[in-house]
Order: sequence, then structure tokens, then C-alpha cells
Amino acid sequence: MDLTVRKLRYFTVVAEERHFTRAAARLFVAQQSLSRQIRDLEEEVGALLFYRTTRSVELTPAGEAFLAGVQSALASLDAGIEEARRHGAGAVGHLRIGFGLGAALELTPYIVEEFSKQFPHVEIEMREFGLPDQSAGLSDHWADVAIIRPPLADPGIIAHTLFVEPRVLTVSVRHALAQRQTVAVADILDVPLAVGRSADEEYRRFWSLQDFRTGLTEPILTPTTSNTEEIELIAAGLACTVNPAAIMRYIPHSGVRYIPIVDVPGSAVAIAWRRDRVSPLALSFNRVAQEVRDRETATVESIENPFSGVEFTSASVSHDHP
Repeated sequence: MDLTVRKLRYFTVVAEERHFTRAAARLFVAQQSLSRQIRDLEEEVGALLFYRTTRSVELTPAGEAFLAGVQSALASLDAGIEEARRHGAGAVGHLRIGFGLGAALELTPYIVEEFSKQFPHVEIEMREFGLPDQSAGLSDHWADVAIIRPPLADPGIIAHTLFVEPRVLTVSVRHALAQRQTVAVADILDVPLAVGRSADEEYRRFWSLQDFRTGLTEPILTPTTSNTEEIELIAAGLACTVNPAAIMRYIPHSGVRYIPIVDVPGSAVAIAWRRDRVSPLALSFNRVAQEVRDRETATVESIENPFSGVEFTSASVSHDHP
């Protein structure tokens, strides 16, 4: 038996129209060809499907029973085709998103919400990673895509920047620099720093300000495993640290001060994935994130310029070591 999908679709249209001429017009085929296809179908099924008159056609009992099965089969077929297309286009499946503290900051809910709207058939799983894994799950292949803070040493990670925010020095309220409005790099090169316990050399270099220490002794570094652990050490006066400015909003603490560093490059937040594991969903997530960034200009402005409107006097920056 060779029941082609085309014949089955022809049959359902004739059953709906109850008229060969109208059905042929709807299907954009010649009436004679349509009649022949239906006769062939009846022969293949082995039953008369329509009562024919000069004015109309009516389903026979066999035709009624056949129609119910055909409609169900075609609906399942169409659903399967649509599902296959979604898979092929990366519009269905499971997306695992890794992130560190704050993820993409205030943009995060907008990005995830927009992605869910555009890809309603994708199941999203999110996981926060601590300071030891700055790749946010990319290095161990848990994450399909991650929200990270470059630079990282792993050449297998591709990162696309969303925005860049200032860096701040975090000190105890009792520290000698605590009353300063801003600091410069020269003010803090001799200050013992807490730095996340990460094996990534580029990460440690960036947050310990190593690029500014040419010819100077190595900094005294205290490794930490979480941002809250770091802040508690600082509040106790045991170290200072360099943080992204968002730390002020995500971990406010009465025992510390966050002071802008005026002469260092900012900290970027980026969407990243592995070079050897590029999924269509990861690329789509990056596209959506960039679109949201371009749309939410006021939010991005507040992230990149958190000290906008704050006037700093020249006396607030000293180039003498504390």
C-alpha cells in the first residue's frame, strides 16, 4: 500500500469542502487530477470514501472513520516536522548557562526573559560558579554558554563583550585609604590583596594589577574561594582587594568602603563558549544578549558609569603610597 502524504492531504481537503471543484481550487490542482488521486486512494484503502453526486460529495461511513485517522496522522506528522526543524535551527533543547557573581548584572533578567520568549521550547538551566572557576563551567564542559569576566588564559574560550564597568578598591572602613574618594594604581601597589583562588593565570594577573608592577616586588596575595569570604576578610582588616564596581550593589557591607580606581582599565562582562563545542543555542544566546544590551541603553549606562554625577576633587587622588 502506497498512501502518500499528498493523497492524504487531498482527501482531507475534499472532505472539508464537500466539493471537488472547490477543493481543486484550494489545492491549486486540476479537478480531473484531484478526482483521479481520490479514486487511487480509495483503491489503495479498499473502500469507497465518498458518495458522489453532480452537486457535491459526502463521506461514506468508511470515509468518516478514515478521516479521523488521517487527521490524527497528519497532525502528528506536522508536529514531528516542526520539532525537527526547531532542532535543526537550534530552537529547541537544553541550554546550560554558567555565571559568576552577578552574571550580566542588571541585564541578566532581561536577557534570560528575552531568550525564553524567542526560544520557548528550550529548557534553561543556570548555575553559579565561585571564584576558583572563572570560566563558569566552560573549562569542565558543564556549561554550553557562560557569562564571564575576561581575561582568561584558556585559548579554547571565545568571549564577546557585553559591557565594561570600572574597578574599585575594597578596603576596611578602618583602612588608611578608607576616607579617600578615589585612588590611583600607585597608591595600592604595596597593599596586600585578596584574590580569588583560581588557577587561571590571566585572571590573577588582572585582579592583582600585575601589569602595573614592572620592576616591583610581587604583591602579597591572600587566596579566597568566594566574594563573601573576600569581603569578610577585608572588613576584618586582613587584606584589601580589587573588584568590579558592581560589588557595591551585590555585596553591600557596612564594614568596607568601595573606592574607584581612576587609572586602570575596566572589567568586562562577556558571553562566552568553548571553541571546540559551539552549539546553535549558545550562539543564539549571545545574539539575544547583544540585542538586549543595545536595547537597554539606560541600564548599560548606569552599569558602565556608576559614579556619574559624582564630583571628585584633585586632592582626593594621591600618588603617594599609603
